[in-house]
Amino acid sequence: MRVLDAAFWSPGSSRHALAGPLGFSASKAKALVAGLIDQGLLEEAGTQPSQGGRPAETLRLHHGLGLLLGVDIGVTSLTVAVLRPDLTLLAQHSEDIDVRRQGPGVVLARAAALMRELLARCKGRAEQVLGIGVGVPGPVNFEAGQLVSPPLMPDWDRFSIRDFLRDDYRAPVFVDNDVNLMALGELWRLQRALPNFIVVKIGTGIGCGIVCHGSVYRGATGSAGDVGHISVDHEGPRCHCGNRGCVEAMAAGPAIVRMATEAAEAGESPVLAAALAERGSLAAEDVGSASRAGDAAANRILQHAGHLVGQMLAAVVNFFNPSHVLLGGGITQVGPLFLAAVRQSVYQRSLALSTRQLEVQYAPLGAQGGVVGAGALAMSETLRVRGVAP
Repeated sequence: MRVLDAAFWSPGSSRHALAGPLGFSASKAKALVAGLIDQGLLEEAGTQPSQGGRPAETLRLHHGLGLLLGVDIGVTSLTVAVLRPDLTLLAQHSEDIDVRRQGPGVVLARAAALMRELLARCKGRAEQVLGIGVGVPGPVNFEAGQLVSPPLMPDWDRFSIRDFLRDDYRAPVFVDNDVNLMALGELWRLQRALPNFIVVKIGTGIGCGIVCHGSVYRGATGSAGDVGHISVDHEGPRCHCGNRGCVEAMAAGPAIVRMATEAAEAGESPVLAAALAERGSLAAEDVGSASRAGDAAANRILQHAGHLVGQMLAAVVNFFNPSHVLLGGGITQVGPLFLAAVRQSVYQRSLALSTRQLEVQYAPLGAQGGVVGAGALAMSETLRVRGVAP
């Protein structure tokens, strides 16, 4: 199981490369890998570039082991994917939802229907599913697989997602916060090379996935990383959590749209005013487009929002001292000005030692981060609790 786990977290590795992290001799690793290949658990996937001798064979989890299902539920979006054990994406579908208005029964019924449709498209069957990973936008009791007092979706409190999906699949179901899954996806992409970093999702809300010592840190009750409710202005607007000045209420997607609408209606931005008149409402992407066109009001809005997010992140950076801050979510579509404002605020407000080697950038996996993380959760946890038997 240690070899299979290492092969999963180090896609594209050779026998020799797997031996090092496991502490095995080259001969022992070779023998173990040979046995796993014979059992149909690992397979060779082509040779690597020669380093001066015989080219090494690339190893991966055997595609015949089964399939993974990944479900990424956001506040306003639903993405479902079918993946191979090595997280090769076979099929994916995304659509708009609103978990604030639609209860768990409606959303999960749609997710279940999409899972069946995508499996059929891949010519897969329910009994081939090894594990299912589900991401949800709220605090999660990881052991129970349930949301706990989610502020944006109160109807989901203590709802058993596992029980809902149990009738269709024998495979284990693992549920986690959506930003934790983004962090897990980036950890898999990095092959666990970075042990301490954070992923911040900025969309309808603001949340943070924390990777500490090479593992996702969930906290005592599953609410670690709920940074959207850090106050950046005690006299600011009231947040849906009941407090004032939360960064989520002042700098997330809805706040950016609100500021843009006010600027358009006040005649401060002809570009935003034209977009508002044409469609009747604005989106954060409109602010990004206006900013790229040189609109002064749009630039001011993005800089203000980025400054507030950076102010919050400076406190996190000083406390946790991560090597990287990766920004994801819908905010990545607004362009480089927001990222520049976040960086400026973080570096200005953080301690010099905390930022000496800090990198702040958009998350490389982008919109795929959630489903990749859902697949990583499904495979890694299935290996941990059940092995590889579907």
